[in-house]
Amino acid sequence: MEFVLIAIAILVVGLVLGISLLVGRGRRTTRLDDDATPGTTLTRPRPPAPTERQRPSGSTASGLGLPPDTAEVDGATAPPVDLPPAEPEPGLLFETPPPSAGRLVRLRSRLARSQSSLGRGLLTVLAREKLTEDDWEEVEETLLAADVGVAATTQIVDRLRTQSMVLATASGPQLRELLVRELTAVLGPDLDRSLGTDRREGRPGVVLVVGVNGAGKTTTVGKIARVLVGDGKSVVLGAADTFRAAAADQLETWGERVGVLTVRGREGGDPASVAFEAVRTGVEAEVDTVVVDTAGRLHTKGGLMDELGKIKRVVEKQAPVTEVLLVLDATTGQNGVVQARVFTAAVEVTGVVLTKLDGTAKGGIVVSVQRELGIPVKLIGLGEGADDLAPFEPEAFAEAIVG
Repeated sequence: MEFVLIAIAILVVGLVLGISLLVGRGRRTTRLDDDATPGTTLTRPRPPAPTERQRPSGSTASGLGLPPDTAEVDGATAPPVDLPPAEPEPGLLFETPPPSAGRLVRLRSRLARSQSSLGRGLLTVLAREKLTEDDWEEVEETLLAADVGVAATTQIVDRLRTQSMVLATASGPQLRELLVRELTAVLGPDLDRSLGTDRREGRPGVVLVVGVNGAGKTTTVGKIARVLVGDGKSVVLGAADTFRAAAADQLETWGERVGVLTVRGREGGDPASVAFEAVRTGVEAEVDTVVVDTAGRLHTKGGLMDELGKIKRVVEKQAPVTEVLLVLDATTGQNGVVQARVFTAAVEVTGVVLTKLDGTAKGGIVVSVQRELGIPVKLIGLGEGADDLAPFEPEAFAEAIVG
């Protein structure tokens, strides 16, 4: 009788364990053992599934294996955990983004609407029969009001002055062409605006996205993922903004819509740990690019700025950071230049993303940032739509400003 009872007990335990395993495999997200690491999570993308290069071999995730100074490790390293395929969430549609080429041209009308006062003001003055000193002062005021900056304004006015004889008899189309040419010249047409997103020496390109609170970093990271997927690249996203659970959720949704993996951590965890794991995952999956979102921070807070340096150092234990993008809100005007200086000192910014350009008439901030800091504007945001982020093209931008 005792043997029968023991057999029944073993059978019951086996059934309970089997049901638990089946329930676990149906979950959308698998979280690593919290006792092993700071609770990093790998979120599987929604079907249609990405290519094999986008996911780790065998769909597995091991313990973080972080260096001692990057995470608090409490207990032994967890064994490899199998990540089952994600189940599609009802109502979430997989999207195929358009390529980045030609995006700014398609969005030019939106930019022209916000910058129309600048273009109209300049053309109105230049079309006058005889330009007086007051007219030139009006040109200067128009450019300065658009945040073009003193040095660039002086350059534009001086160059236009030398051609005043031509302007006196020029037709409308000729004036427009001349103004577009001069604006393009101060926008830095020769600057390298390519994004460091390609694989190098067998490792993925790593893009670190930084900026102050409210500039639109998380949304920008999601849009960058769409740009890269649209251009045929495989991507992993790192949700290293661990201070806002909503930021990780938002980034996860962006990733799911284009079928890319998102690595996230528990709320309040070490952001450097999440960034490290995201890049490690990208290395193992042999993806083209890893894009890491960081928490917003005021440029006046020294401790938070130092944390950015730590994130960069930790990430580079896995792969070199190939691009550091600073997200600036174009509506902040010249204060954006001040922010850029501080962030550049902390993490050596390689490119600027200007957001909300469709909501300001001060598009000249593009010129100010580039001339004063020597950092090219590489991407601009022209709306709240998913594909309203475009590579910056100086001539197309000047054309839109003039209208």
